[in-house]
Amino acid sequence: MTSLGAIILCGGASRRMGRDKAALDWDGRRAVDLVADLARAVGAQALVTAGADLGGPWVADDAAGAGPVGGVLAGARALGTARLLVLAVDAPTITPGDLAPLLASGGCYEGLPVPMVLDASALPADAEAGWPLRRLVERAGLAILPVPDGALARLRGANTPAERSFLLGQN
Repeated sequence: MTSLGAIILCGGASRRMGRDKAALDWDGRRAVDLVADLARAVGAQALVTAGADLGGPWVADDAAGAGPVGGVLAGARALGTARLLVLAVDAPTITPGDLAPLLASGGCYEGLPVPMVLDASALPADAEAGWPLRRLVERAGLAILPVPDGALARLRGANTPAERSFLLGQN
């Protein structure tokens, strides 16, 4: 069994951004491609996008429009890996260093349920697509780590054009 698989959450409607966040150009590359490269750089041997077919391996959310937990559950089933790295497509400026604490111990950052790293066996058997991510974090018993200095904006990602402009200016 492959040890680390990555799920890139891409199923949101992108209402605040006004266009598909996965396909947004970030210095000449699509957001989804940058996030996929990050996942591979930190050791993910398998990867799926959840919620949208963006040209690579993908799975449909368990229930369209029900939130990201459906994407996590569908991605976990599709990957079949022992550990899961869950990333949001709207945070393409995250660095491997930002993920290092999560990869070392599992969990997520305080106030930010994604990115998260967890053992697939920690997914609650009764988890449902409509759950908030915070409930999944709580029920899976994930550690909550402090946000690394200087990483908050990258980890939070870009949900609006202004947030995207800010992150592009930091590159």
